Amino acid sequence: MLAQRMDMFKLSVGPVQYYWSRDTLKAFYAEVADSPAHTVCLGEVVCSRRHEMKPEDWLALARELKAAGKEVVIGTQALLETEAELRSLRRWVEQGDFMLEANDTAAVRLLAGHSPWVIGLHVNVYSAPSLAEYAALGATRWVAPVEMSLPDVGKVCPPGAAVQSEVFAFGRMPLALSARCFTARHHHLQKDHCEFRCLDDPDGLALRTREGQDFLSLNGIQTQSGTVQCLLGEREALQAAGVQRLRLSPTSQDFAEVLRQFDAVMNHGASSSEALAAVQALRMPGPLSNGYARPQRPGMVWVNS
Repeated sequence: MLAQRMDMFKLSVGPVQYYWSRDTLKAFYAEVADSPAHTVCLGEVVCSRRHEMKPEDWLALARELKAAGKEVVIGTQALLETEAELRSLRRWVEQGDFMLEANDTAAVRLLAGHSPWVIGLHVNVYSAPSLAEYAALGATRWVAPVEMSLPDVGKVCPPGAAVQSEVFAFGRMPLALSARCFTARHHHLQKDHCEFRCLDDPDGLALRTREGQDFLSLNGIQTQSGTVQCLLGEREALQAAGVQRLRLSPTSQDFAEVLRQFDAVMNHGASSSEALAAVQALRMPGPLSNGYARPQRPGMVWVNS
């Protein structure tokens, strides 16, 4: 196998943040298996009530993707609240076949000093000393917070650092988690009797301002951006920050084409402006944004490269 060029980016498919049916998930990952993605992060990271896929189903899917040549990472749930959720986390830690991505400090504690693991989006790391502490516990990869500018990513994890940096390059940005389920509340239901209404919103439930501007998206207990982060035009800034991996968060429509466009621009010299026009013509759940990548810019804005 040829070694990867230093100027290439590994594309990472993030965990599906939404509640999709079992058949939809299987069809989605069949496309991913035949895509330019290098890494696939699996598992339920948002809500423990989502049971379309059991742990054994995720592991079977992980083995299939590994056989297709993909690196597989299992994402752990964020915002653990119950003993049952802790037991589930312990089972994931004990499985031993696939690297884990920690999205809660409980996962960090269980993984510390054991096999290599990934610092997930929901374990907020904002400084080089903090990153060094996690590296001492066995972390070998860091997914930077979505609101961190690319120059700041390079300061926290400079080029040549022992920990690899991964940036959220596409998708609705996860902003916050709450013990309260906003989707259930929207439908006048209690969290424990939500009727699994998240199944009705494969890209989250869009919220707009009174002026009609895309603002936020509700995804159960998770609040996301109303816009879709897209860093197709930031190749040079990503290189300057020493970023090696780009995380693309799944959307329900045209995601395979998004993967192809990112691979073409980031790894094969294609025009970013043409790729952006192609992505904007796809069925996106919201307008594109890239503001957080730039210093001191609002996250929901689009800044021309």
